[in-house]
Amino acid sequence: MEGRIFNLPNSLSFLRILLIPWFLYSYHDGHLKIAIAIMIVAVLSDWFDGRVARWTNEVSEMGKIIDPLADKLCLASVAIYFLVVGQLPLWFVLFVVFRDILIFIGAVYVKFRHSVVTTSLWPGKWAVGFVSMLFIVMVWPHPFFKLYPLKELFLYLSTAALVYSFSQYCIRFYRIHKGLDY
Repeated sequence: MEGRIFNLPNSLSFLRILLIPWFLYSYHDGHLKIAIAIMIVAVLSDWFDGRVARWTNEVSEMGKIIDPLADKLCLASVAIYFLVVGQLPLWFVLFVVFRDILIFIGAVYVKFRHSVVTTSLWPGKWAVGFVSMLFIVMVWPHPFFKLYPLKELFLYLSTAALVYSFSQYCIRFYRIHKGLDY
């Protein structure tokens, strides 16, 4: 399975990337129901791709790369859009984007220097989950989400999870570099 690029799990990751412009277009044009449906499909495809890979024994080196790349592209694109329209603070978007760039650089480094393709860490998955909840709260037009400070709650939970997960990725890359972990 290592050589197969087009399998169901990888297709789900590619789908997430393809959904980015459709979400941005739908949301920007005020088609909230379509935007929410696209966001839910993206979140579910992220949840299912790894499980499907393990269930079908189709875990691949490409999947280990495309899944986190799809996450990073989705988060960065939507965060930058929300920054541009004034719905997210600059500090948060800069942190999300630079964190992901640094993790990507670290993963490329250990791949080429140590021939190790790293997988996503659970703290990173939780961080993506909190950011996804932040985005859902921001997009969902239900009055409940406007009455309570859920956006602020998920903004700070996302930040804490992103900081923690970033520290875990740094530790992992350091350990691989020092030959302590593979």
